[in-house]
Amino acid sequence: MQFATIDYVVFGAYCFLIVCIGLWVSREKKGHEKNAEDYFLASKSLPWWAIGASLIASNISAEQFIGMSGSGFRLGLAIATYEWMAAITLLLVAWLFIPIYLKKGIFTMPQFLEVRYDARVRTLLAIFWLLVYVFVNLTSVLYLGALALEGIMGVTLWKGVIALALFATVYSVYGGLKAVAWTDVVQVVFLVGGGLLTTYLALDAFSGGAGAVAGLSKLYAEAGDRFNMILFEGELLYTDDQGQTKDAYDLLPGLSVLVGGMWIANLFYWGCNQYIIQRTLAAHSLKEAQRGVAFAGYLKLLLPLIVVIPGIVAYALEAPITRGDEAYPWLLNEYVGPGLKGLTFAALIAAIVSSLASMMNSTSTIFTMDLYRNYIRKDASQRDLVRIGRIVALLCVGIAVILAPQLASLDQVFQYIQEYTGHVSPGVLAIFILGLFWKKATANSAILSALFSIPLSVAIQMVFPGVPFIDRMGIVFVVSVVLIVAVSLIEGNGADSPKGITLSRGVLKTDPVFAGLAFGIMAITTALYVMFW
Repeated sequence: MQFATIDYVVFGAYCFLIVCIGLWVSREKKGHEKNAEDYFLASKSLPWWAIGASLIASNISAEQFIGMSGSGFRLGLAIATYEWMAAITLLLVAWLFIPIYLKKGIFTMPQFLEVRYDARVRTLLAIFWLLVYVFVNLTSVLYLGALALEGIMGVTLWKGVIALALFATVYSVYGGLKAVAWTDVVQVVFLVGGGLLTTYLALDAFSGGAGAVAGLSKLYAEAGDRFNMILFEGELLYTDDQGQTKDAYDLLPGLSVLVGGMWIANLFYWGCNQYIIQRTLAAHSLKEAQRGVAFAGYLKLLLPLIVVIPGIVAYALEAPITRGDEAYPWLLNEYVGPGLKGLTFAALIAAIVSSLASMMNSTSTIFTMDLYRNYIRKDASQRDLVRIGRIVALLCVGIAVILAPQLASLDQVFQYIQEYTGHVSPGVLAIFILGLFWKKATANSAILSALFSIPLSVAIQMVFPGVPFIDRMGIVFVVSVVLIVAVSLIEGNGADSPKGITLSRGVLKTDPVFAGLAFGIMAITTALYVMFW
C-alpha cells in the first residue's frame, strides 16, 4: 500500500492521540498512589458508554478484521453468526451473570470460583486461562496484525509483531485497565468509522462506482450462495489454502449455530472470560454495567458489515490471493485510495492494539490476584501488586512475540482460535453455569469437569473426526454437566453446598432502559436470521 503524505499524518495523529490519552488518564491525584483496584479495575468508575466501547474494542481485533474476513471469503455470511448470536448472549450475561459477579465484589473469574467452590478450582482455572491467553489469544492477535502489516505495508512479519507489541505496551502497562478502557473509547470510533469506510469503498468499487447500496445488491445477486446464515451438509463447498475441497458444514454445522454448541462458545467468551468481564467489574454500578453491555450488543449487530462483507466482496471479485486471511489486506491495497488509507489502516491497528492491551492487562490481573497474592507473597502491598502486574504484562507479551510467527502455516486463524478454545470452554462453562444456578455443585465435581474437558474433547476429535467442532463442544458440555451433577449428588448426599449461591428476587434485576434495549436487539437479530435463512 502506497501511503500519501496525508495518510501518514492521519495515522501518526491517531497513534499520538492514543498514547497521550492513555498516559493522561493514567495520572493519579497528588498524594494518591495507584492501588490494585485502580490498576486492575479502573477504580470501579466506568460509565456505560465506556464499558460498551471497551467491550467491543477488546473483542474486535485482527482475528475479526483479518480472520473473519478470511472466513467470509471462504464461507460467506454464515460466519457472522458469531457476531449476531453474541448480541443475544450479551443480554443473557447482563441479566444472569453480571449481577452476581458485582455482588461478590471480585477482581477475576478464578476468584469467583474460589468464592463459589474452593482455592483448588481457582488455581486450576487461573492456570488454564493464563495458558489460553498467552498461547492462543495474544499470539494469534499479534500474528494476524503483523500479517496485515506485511500485506499492506510490506513490513516483515517479525518487525510487525514487535511494532504492535510495543505500541500496545507503551500506554497500557503503566496505566492498567483505566488506560485501556478510556483509550478504547477512541479506538472504537476509529475501528467502526474506518471499518465502515473500507466496506463502503469495496462495495462502491464492486458496483462500478454506483455506490455501496448498489454494490450490496449486486453482491447478493452474484454471490447469493455466500449469504446463507444456516449451512447444511454439502450446501457450500470451498477450497482451502492447501487446495483441498472442504464442506463449510464442518465449521458451521446447520442448526447447531442456533441451538447447539455455538451457545457454549458465546456464553463462555462473554460470560466467563476475564478480559471481557473485567470491564463490567469496573462499572460504577449494575445499571451502568448492564446498559454498557446492551450498547455493545448493538455494535455487535453492526460488525458483520465491517468484518464479513469485505471478505465476500473479495470472493466476488475473484481476488488473486492464496490464503483466506489475505482478503482484507488485498481490499485495502486495491480499493482504498490516497487520503483514506491512513484512516482505514488506523481502524485496523486500533482493533489490534486495543485487544492486545486488554489481554495483557487481564493476563497480569489473573496472575497477580490469583497466583502471586495467594501463593508467592500473601502479604504483598498494593504497590507490589501493581508492580507485579506490570512485569507480568511485559513477560506475557514477550512470549507471544516469540511464538506469533509460528502461526504462519495456518489457513483460517479465526477458526483456529475458536477450535482450540473450544477444547477448554465446555467444561469451564459447565462449572460456571452450575456454580451460579445450582447450589448442590461441589468443588471436587468442578475440578473433575475442568480436568476431563480437554482430554474428552480431544478424544472425540480423534475417534470421530467427522463431528464438527461446534457439535463436539455441545457434547462435551452435556457430559460435563452430567459429571458435575452426578459427582455432586453422590458426594453431598443431595444436600446444598455451603458455598452455594442463593438467588433472591432482588439479585437478578434490570431497569426499564436495559429492558427496552434488549427488546430491540432481539427484534433486529430475529429479523436478520429470517432475512438470510
